[in-house]
Order: sequence, then structure tokens, then C-alpha cells
Amino acid sequence: MGISELTALELGKEIKEKRISVREAVQASLERIHKYEDTVHAYVTLTEEAALAQADEIQKQIDDGTLTGPLAGVPMAIKDNICTEGIETTCSSKILRGFVPPYSAEAALNLKKAGAILLGKTNMDEFAMGSTTETSWFGPTKNPWNTEHVPGGSSGGSCAAVAAGETFFALGSDTGGSIRQPSSFCGVTGIKPTYGTVSRYGLIAYGSSLDQIGPIAKDTADCAAILETIASYDKKDSTSVKREAYNFTAALTGEVKGMKIGILSDYLGEGLDEDVKKAVLEAADALKECGAEVEFFDLGMVEYAIPAYYVIASAEASSNLSRFDGVKYGYRTPEYEDLHEMYKKSRSEGFGPEVKRRIMLGSFVLSSGYYDAYYLKALRTKALIKQAFDKAFEKYDVILGPAAPSTAPLLGDSLSDPMKMYLGDIYTVSVNLAGLPGISVPCGLDSKGLPIGLQMIADCFQEKKLFGVASAYEKARGAWKLPVMTDKEGR
Repeated sequence: MGISELTALELGKEIKEKRISVREAVQASLERIHKYEDTVHAYVTLTEEAALAQADEIQKQIDDGTLTGPLAGVPMAIKDNICTEGIETTCSSKILRGFVPPYSAEAALNLKKAGAILLGKTNMDEFAMGSTTETSWFGPTKNPWNTEHVPGGSSGGSCAAVAAGETFFALGSDTGGSIRQPSSFCGVTGIKPTYGTVSRYGLIAYGSSLDQIGPIAKDTADCAAILETIASYDKKDSTSVKREAYNFTAALTGEVKGMKIGILSDYLGEGLDEDVKKAVLEAADALKECGAEVEFFDLGMVEYAIPAYYVIASAEASSNLSRFDGVKYGYRTPEYEDLHEMYKKSRSEGFGPEVKRRIMLGSFVLSSGYYDAYYLKALRTKALIKQAFDKAFEKYDVILGPAAPSTAPLLGDSLSDPMKMYLGDIYTVSVNLAGLPGISVPCGLDSKGLPIGLQMIADCFQEKKLFGVASAYEKARGAWKLPVMTDKEGR
């Protein structure tokens, strides 16, 4: 087995037991990046020199016993909307070109303290607005399983980098499914934690009441260890929650006997690809054989989730993105006559079409005369969706369903039809509206050989139940192999 095939925890163990050096691990990742990046385009910024320099420093700290954690010396990547001190952070947008943050996000700092080594910043949909990583100003990322297909979004760069073996794990952000959906499309594991579990300090905001940073890795055990590292109470984030315990790895028992699991009938109806439906039901049967009680139920409210989500997310985006005006940082139009024209031209030239679409929608629903009709109604709908989940969790420990209605579409298919792209989030947005944790785990391949993701949802602060069920399913499913990569010459 090559170094790049190891999970993050396996690599951390090999480093600790001195069978692999930190420099060897970093070089193995960089070799994969140099070989496949022209094909995949998962990164927008590489920090090669800094990573190699850091490798030697981390090795010393591991050798002298200063660093003893499971991720010490393990290479990682971070989505380009998470601030990293001294490293350009653009949200894959022209308007933030050249922005170098003077500070790092709390989640990034926690990983640095744990001894993880940053390889670079990953590509994403511009300002996390999109489901395919095609709205990036730097150009699209491609799916390592089949480069004619999208990797999903908006954390498509992070998921593709893990799937291609270009990093051992990555951070993404999830506003309406932006970790779980691309994890499903790329055949990796990704979790969106309970809102408030991971500090949003340093995450460039899209929808402040919905955004949450989370890990993307090769399996559930890696995700649990990474979440354990990045989750913390942070007084710099007013939405941060102080939890009693963060020992998520303790839940990796692989036991589900006696647990009650509900399958969302609402998610298995019209619009769901047959291959996806079959894989999800087979996964449910596997959990049943492991001793879990499994039954179907209706949640209700599903048809209202997409409109409520896009009204709320766009409203928050129009407010959050007003700060990008060409004054303090980022792109400024070279030709203008007065301040008003500078604002207008900088924003018109700096933002892409999808971002402009959502800013305009958000400004409209917040405007006088429409605020009550749209925005307040969406907030009431959000509350009703949370109530529906609360009722479901009185009966079930975990809820199962697909992460996306289909496998990864072809490049270009979704961009031509924005509504189709929005509807692709139908199974993920409710989790963000209700502030719940959700995980996507690979559960099979479709007839085209593209991966399918099984989504598991738990009640607020019940990530341990998710990790328990996910680890049990992985055990029943057996080993999952990532795609065999070829470079642009087909080697």
C-alpha cells in the first residue's frame, strides 16, 4: 500500500511509530498534486515550500514528545473561504483577488496546533454559491472518478483533493449541503457538525445562520478525529457553543443493536435516481442485519425546504457581501469617476453571475413591501422544519436518506439551468435550516461507475450517534477504494 492510500489516522500512526517521516508524507502528497492537478484542478493556492519547512519542524516536535496527537505530521488542505494567515484567501472570486488575511480561522489554528501540515487552499464555488464548483473564478474542479463530471459543491475542491489522494483530509464549509453533496459525488466521507460546534471565526460568511465548517476525509474514523481537533468553544464567535465533551472518536464502536433508524419516505419519491434509491435501501438493510430497528416515515415540509433555504441564504448573502466594495481589500475597478461608480463597477466586474443572482434575490426579499411576504415567511417555515425534525427525533436515533437525488452530473449541465442546480440540494438544506449534524458516507456506485452517498442525520449535538451508525455501516459495507487516477497523458 502506497503512502497516499493510507487514511489520515493510519498515516499519523505510521509517523508516530517512525515508519514514515513527516517529510516523506508531505512529499508523497506533493507528488500526487504535481501529477494529477492539471487533470483535477482541486487547488487554487499551493504552499509547497512552507509545507516542507513545516514538516521538518513538526518532525522535531513529534520526536521530542511535544506533539502526540493522531494528526501530527499529517498533510491537509483547507477550503479557500477559510482564512489562513499570510496565505491568499479568495473565496474563488475575482473580487477577493490578492486578499491575504492577517489572521487564521479558529479551525485552521486548532489543526496547526495539532501538528497537521497545510498543503494549500482548495477550489470552490465562488463565495460558496453553487453545487458543482463550476462558478469558481479560477475555473472548474473535475471529479476524480470521471473528469467529465463535476465534483459537486461548493466544497468540491476539498472533496476532489481527498478522492484524488492529493491530501489526506480537508476542511470544507456547509451552508446547504456543501460538504455532504460533494462528498457523495466524490466517494469520500464528510460531516456537517451541529451549528455552533466549530467556530465560524475566520470563515468568510455566506449565510451566517447556516454556515458551518466540517471535515472531509477517507472514512468515518478520520472525520471523528478531525472534528475532535477543530471543535471548540470560541468567544470570538457569538454563535459558538460550549459543549460538555468533544470525544467523538469514542463513538466509533461499530455497534447499532437496539438503535432506531428512520428512513425518510419523502426523500425516496419522484426525482430520485433508481441507482441511488437502490443503494440507500441496501445500506438500510445492512444496518438492519447489524441489529438496528429500521422503519420508513414521513417528515413532511420537504417541499418547502428549498424555497425557504434560498430566501434565507440569499438574504444573508446580500447583507454579508455588501462589505466587498473595492475600498479596503480585493479587486477595485481601474477606471471610475466617483465613489458611487467605483462601488458599482468594482462589484459588477468582481462578482460572478451566480453571486450577483443571489445578491439580487436577497436584496429583493429584504426590500420594503416584500420582507413580510418572503423573508419572514421563510423564517417561519424554518421553525416548522425544525419542529418536524424534533418530533422525528423523539422516536428515532438517526435518520437515513440519500445525500443527493443523483450521482455527479456532467460538467456544464447544471450551470445552464440554475433551478436544476438549486433542486439538487433538496435532501441537504433541511439539515442546515434546523442546525442539525449530518454525514455522507459512500454506499455504492451507479451504473456509470460514479459514487453514491448515504446521508445520516441526527439531533442537535448527537454527532456520536452519527459516528456510531456510520462506523457500523462501514464495517458491514467493507473496504471502500478511491478511484484509480490517471494524469493528463493517461498514465
